[in-house]
Amino acid sequence: MLSVQNLGVTFTMYDVGLTQKRLTVIMDLDLEVGAGEVVAVVGSSGSGKSLLAHAILGILPYNALVTGKIVFKGELLTPERQTKLRGKEIALIPQSVSYLDPLMRVGSQVHRASRLSGLPATEARGVVNQIFERYALPLPVKHLYPFQLSGGMARRVLVATAAVGRAELLIADEPTPGLHIDVVVETLNHLRELANEGKAIILITHDLEAAMRVADKVAVFYAGTTLEVAAAEDFTDGHLRHPYTQALWRSLPQNGFIPVKGTQPSPEALPDGCLFADRCPLVTDACQKARPQFHIVRGAPVRCIHAEG
Repeated sequence: MLSVQNLGVTFTMYDVGLTQKRLTVIMDLDLEVGAGEVVAVVGSSGSGKSLLAHAILGILPYNALVTGKIVFKGELLTPERQTKLRGKEIALIPQSVSYLDPLMRVGSQVHRASRLSGLPATEARGVVNQIFERYALPLPVKHLYPFQLSGGMARRVLVATAAVGRAELLIADEPTPGLHIDVVVETLNHLRELANEGKAIILITHDLEAAMRVADKVAVFYAGTTLEVAAAEDFTDGHLRHPYTQALWRSLPQNGFIPVKGTQPSPEALPDGCLFADRCPLVTDACQKARPQFHIVRGAPVRCIHAEG
């Protein structure tokens, strides 16, 4: 359904004295998502997760330069095609509730989203009612404005807005923070159901444990680069390949709660070699001389020269 190949995102910015500078925040980012799959994208803040979503949708700011290739359903995803497909075949559950229109009742917003995605008017009203009921939103809520909703209700409306249509690729950018655990489970289960119906789902999250409930694969991002794409069962089976992915797994409370030393490098001070080198227990001189390339180890892509077959 979707193939992201060697994606790069560079922003042109102004520094002291109005001198221009370029800041590369994503490089060598790769991701594959098939129909019927939920692919979770995990990583710390600043690793490029939300920028990936915005690059796919073509909603990056004007000063962003995008390199690499994004292919959707076998065709290059050009800016013109992004405009045509956005909200119809590709939908976003955004991270912030500020994406809701403050001047439009939320029921009208969900209804409009369903119509823009291709649902006929005769079906849209009933589908909207069903999606409100599914996310525990009483039907009178349809007549409220966003400012009249609690944070959790507003986030559920955002999920409903994206899930109500006919999009074949759904990108969920941190869809569950602040929600009651029952609604979290329902939201994740709904994403899983949509995938089972043949849709492709990208679930962007900080919550690795939640992602494991529904994901087929987990893509691990670090400093704007994909380090590993592992099958969900590789986490529980202990078959993880990259030291950073292993460290993420060990940092969970049930797995030892062991913190990863150091911090992710800033886009303005990226090392010449492996981006994880200064935090890695396996680092060698070779790691610091050149960035490792993606290669297949035990059936999955990883970016580490120490990953063993």
